[in-house]
Amino acid sequence: MKFGKEFTAQMVPEWHEAYMDYNFLKSLLKEIQRFKLRSGPPAHPPQPSGLKRKLTLYRAFSGLTQRHVHPSTPSSASDIESQAILVTSMHEDGAQNYRTTFLMAADEGSEYELVYFRRLDDEFNKVDKFYRAKVEEVMQEAEMLNKQMDALIAFRVKVENPQGLVFDMSEKTVEMTRLASGIAASSAALAASTPKGAKSGKRPHMAMEIIEEGGLGELGQLDELNEEGDEIETKPRDKKVEYQDNSNKTKGVRPPPLEVLDRVKMNNPIETPRSTIKDFLKFPKNSDLRFSRDNLKKVEEQLKQAFSVFYQKLRLLKSFSFLNTLAFSKIMKKYDKITSRDASKAYMKTVDSSYLGSSDDVAKLMERVENTFIKHFCNANRSKAMNILRPKAKRERHRTTFSMGFLAGCSAALVLALILIMRARHIMDTTGSTKYMETMFPLYSLFGFVVLHLIMYAANIYFWRRYRVNYSFIFGFKQGNELGYRQVLLIGFGLAVLGLGAVLSNLDMEMDPRTKDFKAVTELLPLFAVILVTAILICPFNIIYRSSRLFFLTCLFHCICAPLYKVLLPDFFLADQLTSQVQALRSLEFYICYYGWGDYKIRETTCKAHTVFRTFNFIVAVIPYLWRLLQCLRRLYEEKDNMHALNGLKYSFAIAAVCFRTAYSLNTAVRVWYVLAWVFSVIAAVSGTYWDLVIDWGLLQRQSKNRWLRDKLLVPQKSVYFIAMALNVVLRLAWMQTVLNFQVSFLHREGLIAIVASLEIIRRGIWNFFRLENEHLNNVGKYRAFKSVPLPFNYDEDDKDE
Repeated sequence: MKFGKEFTAQMVPEWHEAYMDYNFLKSLLKEIQRFKLRSGPPAHPPQPSGLKRKLTLYRAFSGLTQRHVHPSTPSSASDIESQAILVTSMHEDGAQNYRTTFLMAADEGSEYELVYFRRLDDEFNKVDKFYRAKVEEVMQEAEMLNKQMDALIAFRVKVENPQGLVFDMSEKTVEMTRLASGIAASSAALAASTPKGAKSGKRPHMAMEIIEEGGLGELGQLDELNEEGDEIETKPRDKKVEYQDNSNKTKGVRPPPLEVLDRVKMNNPIETPRSTIKDFLKFPKNSDLRFSRDNLKKVEEQLKQAFSVFYQKLRLLKSFSFLNTLAFSKIMKKYDKITSRDASKAYMKTVDSSYLGSSDDVAKLMERVENTFIKHFCNANRSKAMNILRPKAKRERHRTTFSMGFLAGCSAALVLALILIMRARHIMDTTGSTKYMETMFPLYSLFGFVVLHLIMYAANIYFWRRYRVNYSFIFGFKQGNELGYRQVLLIGFGLAVLGLGAVLSNLDMEMDPRTKDFKAVTELLPLFAVILVTAILICPFNIIYRSSRLFFLTCLFHCICAPLYKVLLPDFFLADQLTSQVQALRSLEFYICYYGWGDYKIRETTCKAHTVFRTFNFIVAVIPYLWRLLQCLRRLYEEKDNMHALNGLKYSFAIAAVCFRTAYSLNTAVRVWYVLAWVFSVIAAVSGTYWDLVIDWGLLQRQSKNRWLRDKLLVPQKSVYFIAMALNVVLRLAWMQTVLNFQVSFLHREGLIAIVASLEIIRRGIWNFFRLENEHLNNVGKYRAFKSVPLPFNYDEDDKDE
């Protein structure tokens, strides 16, 4: 892969505008190259006719370790005289800027090179300024984490000894104080991460207060740890504080005083429906500290997550510095190659000496965070800590691929067997086929809808990975535990085998004239299959992708409880998926009807005529749209953005359209339902299509550099976007089947409904890819920049600052 593509792929989406515009600078170099070619290429000396091989093959080998300077190397004075550029540093508006003076302005075509260096300087100043600002931000976050660590230390001491810290020589007290001192040492190490070159006036001094304690031994040293987490030779990392006790003379870093707890309140970041209602009703919050081991464990988990996210930000910042420095090196080498000048050495010397290239603030801070995390959150186990801070990429297992392929083959074989049995026995021509389509087909179609949705989701994951969409971060999956497309296909084909096996088990019951009697137990096969899938889904044991199942159930619970939970991207994304699974929800309703009323014993659908079933037929179809409406209202209340009101209005039209279409399907004699179904369906379809294309996908922009698309695209073939837009419009018209009541002679009504529902699932699968692509590129949902991790403690001075 060329560097330009790799450079773009490695960018942090939120920082895209802050990176060097490599492609634009490359285009300027192409203009210089075209001018050089127009002016006439340099003549190459003819090679000797007798030399058939390239001269490079006969060049002398100077050795791998040879370091002496060739006598023909020019002196430094001659180097300065032959320089093409002169880079100077100056302070403007309180910021340091770099300007390049082109010393070959008298050469022909120099105006192209002047433009190039002017833009190069602009890009360099932009990158350097952004990097300085981000380093300043992480330093402020480090100060905040220092204060959180101070509170954690005092909180731990208070939990260990509720009566107060008593300094005696008992074993228990010494052990407790050793724990606190060790934490303080790590906090002091983190505080010492302020770089020497930084301006001390911008950041407050992060020194910790000192209290006297005795009998602790050498606690001021941070232990060096080997890869297995065992302690080896200790070396002092930070300045040690000497103090004297009445009994012993020891050295160590003291824990923060317990008085820090007097200025600390407990944050309660865990949102519950109860806390949401209290906030809405303006109930006073109870933020008093409660010293218990449960609270201590929660605090440690929150700080552990905060340190992990903070470390990931430091890693991205370090990568930002490395990638941009490498990009400047690459572009300057291209310039030297095109112009035959030697300007890259001088310019890269300036880049390397700048804050972007020379500052080691981030590296030092990363080391301090590692030491703190290893020593106090992973029990000094380095390998365990680094697995959390630097999770390894998930490796695909061969057994997963084999199992997925095996189940896919079984599914294909079962489908083929199903077709052959139906054709051989002429099952669809028997009198029992109509009864089967009205009773058993809706039960088994549930598996088909879910399997199709999983296949579309697996395809989305495949293309997200192919085009480097950071879907795992956007959804908030735990790194290393997210499912790949093979795992999703494995689940999908497993469900397909389960459903198709159940279908073949009782396919010809009562449909074949030879089978006059059937047992009720055969009718329970679909119910047993659904119970099995549900049991696996809610299984608490660590089997069958437990973390993913828990994530799904959590998001589903948030959707059910809308608007009592803060709306996160996975929550609204799942609710949108459920709006395309209305027919699957109706199948679940039919399960309750068919087995709850006892119809399975006689294979009849008497419950469908019941008033309760008809009522719930409305409710079930509306529930997903209602969840999305409530989520929009919650975001409108929190963010005060009128776009959420318009989005909620769109779902209101969808709710009205579904209700009137359902009413018309239940009673086609009432023409009023027909007219209202048409009106609201058209409004819902037009508003939904516009929202999909313009808001969710960011397309149909006339002023974009990509006509009718958006400026940033991941798929190089632009025709894909126009095809997707056309398919979205066509597939949204599937609702016409319900309103116009289409009938196909060779297809039962239930089969036609299943086809229409499948088309909606396919439309949703296409929507998923482009919606997440737009979120990845433009953060349209305003859900993320970096993960904001709530901290456990809140200081009084923080409230005053706010």
